[in-house]
Amino acid sequence: MDRARRWIKGALAVTAAAALGVTALATTAQAADINVAKNAGFESDLSNWTCSAGTGSVVGSPVHGGAKALKGTPTAQDTAQCSQAVAVKPNSTYTLSSWVQGSYVYLGASGTGTTDVSTWTPGSSGWQQLSTTFTTGANTTSVTVYTHGWYGQSAYYADDVSVLGPDGGGGGGDPVVIPAVPAGLAAGTATSSSVDLSWNPVSGATGYNVYRDGSKVASVSGASATVTGLAAATSYSFQVSATNSAGESAKSAAVTARTATSAGGGGGTVPKHAVTGYWQNFNNGATVQKLRDVPSQYDIIAVSFADATSTPGQISFTLDPAVGYASAADFKADIAAKQAAGKSVILSIGGEKGSVSVNSDASATAFADSAYSLMQQYGFDGIDIDLENGLNSTYMSKALHQLSAKAGANLVLTMAPQTIDMQSTSGEYFKTALNVKDILTVVNMQYYNSGSMLGCDGKVYSQGSVDFLTALACIQLEGGLDPSQVGLGVPASTRGAGSGYVDPSVVNNALDCLTRGTGCGSFKPARTYPGLRGAMTWSTNWDATAGNAWSNSVGPKVHSLP
Repeated sequence: MDRARRWIKGALAVTAAAALGVTALATTAQAADINVAKNAGFESDLSNWTCSAGTGSVVGSPVHGGAKALKGTPTAQDTAQCSQAVAVKPNSTYTLSSWVQGSYVYLGASGTGTTDVSTWTPGSSGWQQLSTTFTTGANTTSVTVYTHGWYGQSAYYADDVSVLGPDGGGGGGDPVVIPAVPAGLAAGTATSSSVDLSWNPVSGATGYNVYRDGSKVASVSGASATVTGLAAATSYSFQVSATNSAGESAKSAAVTARTATSAGGGGGTVPKHAVTGYWQNFNNGATVQKLRDVPSQYDIIAVSFADATSTPGQISFTLDPAVGYASAADFKADIAAKQAAGKSVILSIGGEKGSVSVNSDASATAFADSAYSLMQQYGFDGIDIDLENGLNSTYMSKALHQLSAKAGANLVLTMAPQTIDMQSTSGEYFKTALNVKDILTVVNMQYYNSGSMLGCDGKVYSQGSVDFLTALACIQLEGGLDPSQVGLGVPASTRGAGSGYVDPSVVNNALDCLTRGTGCGSFKPARTYPGLRGAMTWSTNWDATAGNAWSNSVGPKVHSLP
């Protein structure tokens, strides 16, 4: 949520429109297929590769396989594209893949003679595999494959590029061989119904199979997985194998993990359909409120914001004198009064200017410990994750599960990602939401300060419309979140955000479209989601500035949902 105003260029999503519609898996390669890319692992530095304006280099860390990897460093005027022309066979299908990490990484092929393709990821703190396929034209004997970042973004890394298909006569391709057995299998966080697994990446692997008690239960592209659907207080044995077009490796050594005794069950006293509002612990020109002034239409009140300390992961909270409380005790009394009225008051962490770094076991523990301490000190029912400067899904998930273990079943956990963060389940925010699904109350994505974005149908939608709300919500609803964990986040007034304000009637139409199948625009979801949690606004203060028009309209609509 922005104290000032934040936006992300919609052009980024428009550029990626074709990318997310590309099929990520190819048919099984024939035995004669080879990787026609040369120096695919960058072990010979940039040999055979051309990088724009000197933006590419080879590094020794991080690497996915071997000893070296590509590092591309975009500038304000250059995406740091590195490319290679590969020899191909006409009228043939190739699978293009690469392991990548960093911010906004693209992988594509041009000059195919048919339809050029690309795919992308908004960013990852660890290695993940991008993959797409292309078919060459009748006269095509050379195709340019490339990877690049995005203007003005941080560096990206790429390694183990593969262009798998028939030998085009260019020489230098390596026959595909069965990958080695994965090593380092370890069990991480265990809930009452799931276990997190991770292992060391295997060079040449394009995927991994996960086995539970000898039976395959999942196939994944990266070196981690969360096995779900488990029974509480039960021990399981897990193994993993590596795969590619040549076949499957033997299974790894087994690791045993035991699920927790009972579910976390985030949600507290939150009603089936709820309205969330952010309360400003500062004065930025909106109406200054005490918590007692927040209208009763709001079911969850997110106090904005906690602050980072000098200790990584640790947070603190200071009541701003500008909001008019005579003492902390007066503030705590207001929290207790709201709770007595059936409301939940939580502490929001982040905001447009907030930066809390949770990227290690130590910082995850510091986060959980400090968040729980503030919950005890002030009586907060839980926390909201509104980190707009990036997060690490592995360690943030650990931190939140640690907090849940301390706080118990009534923890209220909400999240407020930006639209770009929820475009793909491979994004760190989306992965975090799925990792903590067992304790998650609701994700209220910010449908503003965004620009155009992709809907679940692969089409581009402009913010400020019912289609923008419904088509983007569909990504979360079909991407693994329960309808009760999805809400629509919008500004309370035209002054509440830099762009993307919609009239409350548009929000109500979107709620009807998603829950009842009525009031839709050009996009109509394939099914309805009557369990949709509700809506959120930034902020209760801007709502008050506009005469509480937003909550007076959207509140009754949310509370009357099926």
